[in-house]
Amino acid sequence: MDKTDATSEFMDDPQDWETLREAHTAYKAATSPAYDEVLHEVALRIRATGSIGKADIGALLFWKRLRADTTWVRGLMTMTDQEIREVTKKAVSAVSDDSLPVPAAAASGRSALSPLPGFVRGDALASALLLAAAPERMAVYDRRAQTGLEILGHTLSPAPGRYSRYMDLVERLRSMANRHGNNWSARDVDVALYWLGG
Repeated sequence: MDKTDATSEFMDDPQDWETLREAHTAYKAATSPAYDEVLHEVALRIRATGSIGKADIGALLFWKRLRADTTWVRGLMTMTDQEIREVTKKAVSAVSDDSLPVPAAAASGRSALSPLPGFVRGDALASALLLAAAPERMAVYDRRAQTGLEILGHTLSPAPGRYSRYMDLVERLRSMANRHGNNWSARDVDVALYWLGG
């Protein structure tokens, strides 16, 4: 059954919670605590500067294990660091705006990145930048997280605005974890979905 449009009832499904909890536990057991060092270092730089530069994007590309031999990377490299920071500071500001609900902040941040080469479509690297900009609020989207959601019975279409819809589902799953006595962040949800979707 597709539970995407349900509210509290699907979030209180004990089987959903147990499946997600087990995936989270398995991810933590199999992944070195050192894996996110790059993410943490970039997040600290973003906090200090209020923007995301070329070196930060390169580090997150490495962290996400994405290919760099692409046309969009060449396009990004022809821009100055200052030009990139002028774009990314709007995204950082958006996802850090506590007056916005998380899905709205996610939509605004994702939209702010779209002028950059490689950020018009696709949410994998864009979500990594947004997570680094607001690690206490955002989460990473990728194909494995998408599959994890589908295993739990939630659909997420590729239509425009997907990252905002993804973050809405992440927030609902995070609330489910909290109701079961686990103070999860959005990042905890995304690693559980990633593992589940593997």
